Order: sequence, then structure tokens, then C-alpha cells
Amino acid sequence: MREQVCKYMCPYARFQSVMFDEDTLIISYDENRGEPRGARKKGVDPKTQNLGDCINCGICVQVCPVGIDIRNGLQYECIGCAACIDACDEVMDKIGSPRGLIRYTTEAALEGKYPEKEIPSRLKRPRVVMYALVLSIVLVAAITSLILRKPFKVDIIRDRASLVRETDEGWLENNYSIKIINTTEQNQHFVISVEGLPGIKMVPVNKPVDVKATETESVSVRVQADPQYATKGSHEIHFVIRSINNPALHVEEKSSFIGE
Repeated sequence: MREQVCKYMCPYARFQSVMFDEDTLIISYDENRGEPRGARKKGVDPKTQNLGDCINCGICVQVCPVGIDIRNGLQYECIGCAACIDACDEVMDKIGSPRGLIRYTTEAALEGKYPEKEIPSRLKRPRVVMYALVLSIVLVAAITSLILRKPFKVDIIRDRASLVRETDEGWLENNYSIKIINTTEQNQHFVISVEGLPGIKMVPVNKPVDVKATETESVSVRVQADPQYATKGSHEIHFVIRSINNPALHVEEKSSFIGE
């Protein structure tokens, strides 16, 4: 299942074909150095047997989380974990050969178009600059959204089971549930008010609401309005939730009041 997820669900594999070029740093098997493969006794010079450094142990395939053979070249299933590099280096140490049979390099360097020490200089090309610019824009947008985000969110739900009722004083009343979401790591305190119709009031009045860090608190309130202003139909009203900790921070949410 893990292999299937990496092959068919991981977007990284799909991006490789359009983002890579011959100068992209990738995990590669040095075919010129490793071929022909073959087992040999410890301490025997492979050149005397016309063999390369690869002893065909298959450990690079065994440690690969997606089960590919990197010796067959770069494949879209590769997730760049470098487990094959570590495993191969250990084998090279044991047989007394230099490390780096499997290593980070580029296709152009393997083909001998330039030495590997020039790989860093190949970073200054349009593709890399474009990708760096896009990543910078995404990073700036993420940081900006974090800086500008409000420390709390509000959700207003009007009770639809009881649209409107008349109080003993002759006023019209609607019920609401106000959910306050604290998005910070500190406890916050709020006061709630309502506006939108002349003389409109809320019960209970200015009762502080305490919301613990990263939690949500639900508050039930009753809003009352004078029948001469709350005529039949829906009327737009606004709930204002203001932070006691920082009075400058407030959230205004639109809702409706049903009159008759």
C-alpha cells in the first residue's frame, strides 16, 4: 500500500517530469563506474575481473520505500529519500571502494558535459530563478496571512425552530447562538453587542464571554426589538464581538431579525 500511494497519489512524482531538466540535482547511479556488475571476493580488484564497483547486492532496491531499482535510471516513483545512497555507501566501505556509486548529481554531469564541481554554478538559470520567485511569493503570502489573521472567529446561527415571539413587554424577540473561536494560544475575553434597528437590545446585556486558548465557546442570546421598527419580514442586523484584552480588535457579523 505504501508503494502504491507513492506511485499514484503523491503529487511529487507527477511534478518531476515537468520540473526536471538535465541540470537538476537528482539521485543517480554512476553507470560508467558501476558496470558491469558482478560479485567478487573481498580484497579482489574488480578491474582484474573486468567488473565495475557494483557487486549487484541489491541492497539499494531492498531499502527503497517504493521498490524501484535506481540503477535503471531516474523513475517517477522516486521520492528522493536517499536511502539507496546511504545503503550503497555502506557497501562501498565494506568492499574498500570509494563512496558515491549512487549519489546526488545531474544527468549532464554523468554524461561528462561538465565536471560535478561546476554543479553549483548551474543554479543560475531561468528555471531555478522562476521556481525561487514562485516559492518566495508563496512564502510571503503565507507570512502575510499569518500576520493579518484575526485572533478569533465568529459564527452566528439564528434559531429557526422559533422564528419570533412576543415578550411580556410587547417587544419582538429572536434567539441566536453565537460561536466564538479562539485561534490564539492565550485565553481571551469578549463582549457582544447588537445593532441595526432603533432601540434593539440583547439579553443578557454585555455579559463577558471567556474563551480558552484554541477552543470554541457557544453563547445563546436573545435579541429584542420594538415592533414599530421590526415590521413583518426580515431585517438586517449586526453582531459586534469585541475583545476585552484588546478593544481595537473586533469582528462584525451580519445576521437577520424576523419581525411580524
